[in-house]
Amino acid sequence: MIETEQRISIGAGIEAVWEYVADIRNWASLMPGSQSCAVLNRDDSRWTLKVGAGGLVKTVIVAVHIEQWNAPAGVIFSYALQGEPVVGSGSYGAARKSAHETEITLKLRVAGSGPMSRLWEAMSTPLLPQLAKAFSERLKLEIEGAAHAAPPPGASSGRSSVLGGLGRWFLIRWRSIIRCGLQQ
Repeated sequence: MIETEQRISIGAGIEAVWEYVADIRNWASLMPGSQSCAVLNRDDSRWTLKVGAGGLVKTVIVAVHIEQWNAPAGVIFSYALQGEPVVGSGSYGAARKSAHETEITLKLRVAGSGPMSRLWEAMSTPLLPQLAKAFSERLKLEIEGAAHAAPPPGASSGRSSVLGGLGRWFLIRWRSIIRCGLQQ
């Protein structure tokens, strides 16, 4: 079994963080290699990811099940790769540091089974912390981007709110593109 833990502070209140985290589609979109997410019900979804190690790239389908929603402080989940002898579990925890800062803890566990499990785990050991770190950093960027682009309290609605929403969406995407380019 492989385990990793990531901690990160997000410059947004715990309620704003939860608003983003409560939608499983947001989680899936932040995963490196994310291709799609099909929500089956409140607790179950199927993610299609392109994963790679070295020159080997493979598309996998991950069945994700939410074991427990504990708004706004946490989520416990499990997952399994379809057609692969790989299962895992994890948790997301959030703690209020201040009105505008939240500390996130992400824990992931992965276990392979069968005759290839040792080889699979040896190849995956360095990748899991990288995956968790990339996910955590992208989560921070998305939430902080949305929080900083949010309209001030009492802002007018109507046409300006539509334009403001479009502007926030563009700003978040732009920051994501710029940061991805800097990491390459």
